[in-house]
Amino acid sequence: MTRPAQGRRILRGAAALPALAWLALSSLGLTLAGCSPKRTPLPPDVLIVSQEQQASWVRNFNPLTPATAARWPTLAGVYEPLFVYNSVQAKQVPWLGTSFEWREGARVLHVTTRSGVKWSDGQPFSARDVAFTFNLIQRFRALDKRGTWAFLESVRALDDHTVEFRFQRVYVPGFDELVAVQIVPEHVWSKVEDPVRFPNEHPVATGPFTEVKVFRNQVYELGRNPYYWQEGVPKVSALRFPAYPSNDRANLALVYDEVDWAGNFLPAIDRVYVGRAPGKHAYWFPLTAGSIFLYANTTRAPFSDVRVRKALSMAIDRPLLVDVALHRYSRPADATGLSDAYAALRDSTAMAAGDWVRHDLAAAKAQLDAAGYTVGADGFRHLPDGKPWKYEVLVVSGWSDWVRAAQVIVRGLREAGVDASVRTYDFSAWFQRVQEGDFDLSLGWSFEGPAPYHAYRYLMSSTTMKPVGTASLGNWHRYSSKTADQLLAEFERATEPAVQRALGDSLQRLFVAEAPAIPLYPNPSWAEYHAGRFTGFPSKEDPYADPSPNKFDRGEPLLVLTRLAPRKEAP
Repeated sequence: MTRPAQGRRILRGAAALPALAWLALSSLGLTLAGCSPKRTPLPPDVLIVSQEQQASWVRNFNPLTPATAARWPTLAGVYEPLFVYNSVQAKQVPWLGTSFEWREGARVLHVTTRSGVKWSDGQPFSARDVAFTFNLIQRFRALDKRGTWAFLESVRALDDHTVEFRFQRVYVPGFDELVAVQIVPEHVWSKVEDPVRFPNEHPVATGPFTEVKVFRNQVYELGRNPYYWQEGVPKVSALRFPAYPSNDRANLALVYDEVDWAGNFLPAIDRVYVGRAPGKHAYWFPLTAGSIFLYANTTRAPFSDVRVRKALSMAIDRPLLVDVALHRYSRPADATGLSDAYAALRDSTAMAAGDWVRHDLAAAKAQLDAAGYTVGADGFRHLPDGKPWKYEVLVVSGWSDWVRAAQVIVRGLREAGVDASVRTYDFSAWFQRVQEGDFDLSLGWSFEGPAPYHAYRYLMSSTTMKPVGTASLGNWHRYSSKTADQLLAEFERATEPAVQRALGDSLQRLFVAEAPAIPLYPNPSWAEYHAGRFTGFPSKEDPYADPSPNKFDRGEPLLVLTRLAPRKEAP
């Protein structure tokens, strides 16, 4: 699932510089080098990271609790999962788990855990810690963020290196959720009275960075795990995290070499960032961070009409949208709604049938006319009962790429005769509205995983659709399809890759036919880095993993943190 965490202020794609700061950067360009602030000297092997925006830090390293946001990289650097999902190469990478085997007709899963792993206090890691973690989640259901106990029957350690997951039913996609859970040590967490609210200020973990060397309101620093199981790793001695109270401050810190690795949106990056230090400042924005959609609330007429949803889509000028809002960092979405994380799985038949994502204002008008939404004397369309068809497109205030995208969308809708406008809310208010279905139209992100099943489950399944007023994790547009339910159920029982591929193709074709939501563009996975100080970052030339620190949901930053090296140690 690709999204900012609830309750956390993330520096993300929409966090562009305010007008004056951006004007300063864009107008001065390379001349800024002469007036850049002096950077406080640091050891050459300390990596400075900017991943979230906070005025001050709260000390929390609990990888399980949903109550508050844990500090980065708790989920992918302090703690570790059984397998890490590599979204660029579309494969599960063995981590604390080394292999797995389905048994009893895919009702039982055996996972073999890695030998020789120690916790950061020197105690041995075993399969018993894995079983303990899942049974802890069962006892405290608020910790079950992935809903594993909706399909699990029991979890037990058969010995020190084998965990048995017994399922209530055949549910093959459950593997992807089980192996992404961060594992905690039984000898520590068995003594915790309330693991939901436990701040875990002194983490004991298996990851490469476990030692809290410094923690102050404005900065914290994590040192190496003295018992890390990968020999000679990590080569970076520590991670440092300054607190940046605003988006513009974080972006300026990146430009002025106060940050080595970030996941920011930065307009005109070749000139503003790369141009300041050619050969040292670098970035890579693969289109693997899910997709951005215009969600239409299908519980409200006329958005329950597929003709209307497709007509609205045809009114949107996507090439203009990605040019104006994304600075061409992305491209217009195809009608499958899938990001490039599924590039090898896209169905050509579905893509060819998806003509409703092409900008065709005449066709949009004709389809709305045919659906009975005619233009009145005021120049705008009306509902069949004569009421004006007037809607707001909701976005998060300050997320400037979304705001600009919404402005392009609104222009197209108005040209088609729909009286639309942009409405901004702060993140918390916006998030509550979309989760509870209190909107007509809103921008939003997608929920993806290792297979198209995960994306389409949140786009079309009745199991993810909640009543209006009840918070929904992902099916914000409140859409369900009986055909989708059938295909998803078949996918859950499919163990053969060829069968899964065929079902994925069918789901894509169904999505194109029913248009439950309106895809806009694949979301870039934002990543900037200082190649002059550190080597080993993923790039177009070496695409071994997703480069962004934001892609932590399934542990992917671990692939990067274990490859980075200070430039002085580079070959």
